[in-house]
Amino acid sequence: MRANIHCEECGTVHGVDEKVVICPCGKGLAEVRFEEIPRLTWDTFSGRSWGVWRYKELIPVPDGAEIVSLGEGGTPLVKLVRGPTRYAYLKFEGANPTGSFKDRGMTVATTVAKYLGVRAVVCASTGNTSSSMSAYAARAGLRPIIILPEGKVARGKLSQAILHGATIVHVKGNFDDALKAAVEVSREGLAYLMNSINPWRIEGQKTVAFEILEEMRSVDWIVLPVGNAGNISALWKGLKELHAAGLIDQLPRLAGIQASGAAPLAKAFKRGAEEPDFVDKPETVATAIRIGRPVSWKRAMRAVRESGGVFEEVSDEEILEGQRELARVEGIGVEPASAAAYAGLKKLVDMGIIGKDERVAVIATGHALKDPEVASSHPTPSLTVDVADVVAVVRELVSDQASLQQKL
Repeated sequence: MRANIHCEECGTVHGVDEKVVICPCGKGLAEVRFEEIPRLTWDTFSGRSWGVWRYKELIPVPDGAEIVSLGEGGTPLVKLVRGPTRYAYLKFEGANPTGSFKDRGMTVATTVAKYLGVRAVVCASTGNTSSSMSAYAARAGLRPIIILPEGKVARGKLSQAILHGATIVHVKGNFDDALKAAVEVSREGLAYLMNSINPWRIEGQKTVAFEILEEMRSVDWIVLPVGNAGNISALWKGLKELHAAGLIDQLPRLAGIQASGAAPLAKAFKRGAEEPDFVDKPETVATAIRIGRPVSWKRAMRAVRESGGVFEEVSDEEILEGQRELARVEGIGVEPASAAAYAGLKKLVDMGIIGKDERVAVIATGHALKDPEVASSHPTPSLTVDVADVVAVVRELVSDQASLQQKL
């Protein structure tokens, strides 16, 4: 299994055992590419545990690298009982070890970081990346340094980074400012960058495509939230590799969903523009995708257009409604960014872009407990009574729903 790291802009080729995150040309993102995709069958993976490393033939880490893993991947694929299409499935990435899809990329990137002999790792984050990087760095014996936009990270995510012993640097600015600082730290050789700019992150994140297709075998659409656009880029890379390996005959269409207050790709796509309408001050309740200048925008635009898919945007109100619906109808608790994908699916079905008989997988990227402030802000029936009255009150509630509404 031979692979190299290629710069997408200047074409320079680097070995997989080199510390390449951003090409020295400074212009393009780096990508891990096989010299030749191996031909495989689904039987290749049978008998192995579910998870990222089930697909080791398609993850070309350097020979001799010691795998750093917390058992990531193998997340539930749940059929929605009252979904917007007859065959709607939700891939619940909140079941990963730190509660988000970031763990898929982090197991591979940390494995390579340890192999390369780095001592410290760094990332900019809106929350989930910092949580994941801190956990995997602890596992590998590396020092995690995270750069956060001050006051812009959900408490549940920040508490994870603190628990895992990360050094936290708050910057006055947004995520894009934090990422610029993290890139500079990496260029100075002070720490190894672990954002999705890192090509090894993509190699792990693409395995969500492998799991969805191994279980479903055929999918018409995959819908997912888009922030910095690394995940949709990884998804498309994984799908194309499945096709090249002879594992699938048809590629699904992709629907990338952004929040209206942070929708540079969706707005540009809908007006037919080649480049995003970057947002200097993005705002949305979905903090995980509150990013105005997605680094991987070229890859994301290419992925959606090559797949024959779409970008769409949803309002914060639609996001919160989607979060409530998933929780109270399906029993699945997701963070707002994940709810954006579900809200986007509903919108695309209403618009007639996705048919009600099509097979759809929605990627829910993070757990509801990642953002407890939003989760606990939804209205819910509540009343206070004396303890002696509890039985009588509950008797009345279960027998008379109208009475319950009046009391509340």
